[in-house]
Amino acid sequence: MIRRHRALTVAIFALSLSVTALDRNLLAAVWPVLQTQLHLTNAQYGVIVAGFSIAYGVCAPISGLLVDRFGFTRVAAIALALWSIAGIATAFAPNFHTLLICRILLGCAESASLPAVAKAYVTFLRPAERSMGTAATQIALTIGAVSATLLAGSLTAKYGWQSTFLLAGTLGLLWIPLWLRTSTSQQTELQTLRSEDTAIGMKRLLREPGLWALIVATLLLMPLYSLWTNWTTVYLVREHGLSASEANLHYAWIPPILAMLGGISGGWFAMQSARRGTPVQNARFKVCLWASLALLLTATIPVLPNAGWATAAIGMSFFCTLCISVNTYAMALDLFGTSHASFVFSLLTASYGLMQTVISPLIGSWVDHHSFNAVCLLGALSPLCGITILYATIFRSKSPRQIAI
Repeated sequence: MIRRHRALTVAIFALSLSVTALDRNLLAAVWPVLQTQLHLTNAQYGVIVAGFSIAYGVCAPISGLLVDRFGFTRVAAIALALWSIAGIATAFAPNFHTLLICRILLGCAESASLPAVAKAYVTFLRPAERSMGTAATQIALTIGAVSATLLAGSLTAKYGWQSTFLLAGTLGLLWIPLWLRTSTSQQTELQTLRSEDTAIGMKRLLREPGLWALIVATLLLMPLYSLWTNWTTVYLVREHGLSASEANLHYAWIPPILAMLGGISGGWFAMQSARRGTPVQNARFKVCLWASLALLLTATIPVLPNAGWATAAIGMSFFCTLCISVNTYAMALDLFGTSHASFVFSLLTASYGLMQTVISPLIGSWVDHHSFNAVCLLGALSPLCGITILYATIFRSKSPRQIAI
């Protein structure tokens, strides 16, 4: 059982992910209004998302190394201050180029979030407790994503889209003294909880085929996560004729909740399968395989008759995507232990960011000139390709490192 002080510390640290998700999802929620006021196109929105993503992806490995070197307490506090300031600055962006710069700065700072969380979980949680960390992560991200849509729906019409960024940035700054106070109070009791994993050197880590299989698979597994994180409100407005406020208040907040349930369910299904005697990696793979098969139904979303059915289908697509995500990230710790937790997580984070960099402008341009049909079809097929790579590279391999789980 997780001791109370450690559980509280992990919960407060996970709260930073809610701030991250809030800042990250606000632009998607207010985009239809912002687009009209600043006279922008969906293609430009794709470029802005790509700018955020490439900054996020390039900076993530650096952030991971900084967390491993200087600890998550200081790095997380500095990073959160920087991305909160970048979020506040977004409220004053008068044009496309300024908006792009603000989101690039946001991406640089937010790249430290997941590596810092990975290190925090390794520090405060024993191996048997880390599934609770995964659950806390998904709950925190969902709170942030849902808050973004509800905040945009409530404030944009009355106070303008700028008010949402000002409020979100302020909330981020308020988290910093809370975390520093909590961290300081735990220093006398803090004990790094090490697993029995044998540490491997950085050079050997970078030569591991399993690591690169996870990175390539992430490029193929996560496009749907990017799609529904950034384009749900746009989809409902464009394809079903809703206003931005209607889309956010009545529909767009539902898929993130189903995503959270998917993350928790994916971990739970794998855990139950392992308890019945299935090797833990095989249990994770089975969940990923079934979820990727279910994701083929994503291709049917554009033909659904109304916004309610579309939202339900988007939610289930998001649900299955998170079933896969929590297990692939867990595979990284299963395969390589905890010694390089921040760096390994940062590489997976970087691959997601770089993937989003490529596909976001393509989605924006395609949607401007066509529709979401091809986007949903390709998104439906992509995860199954990623699972095939994992199977061929990791689960059929018999290298000593990969079977010592």
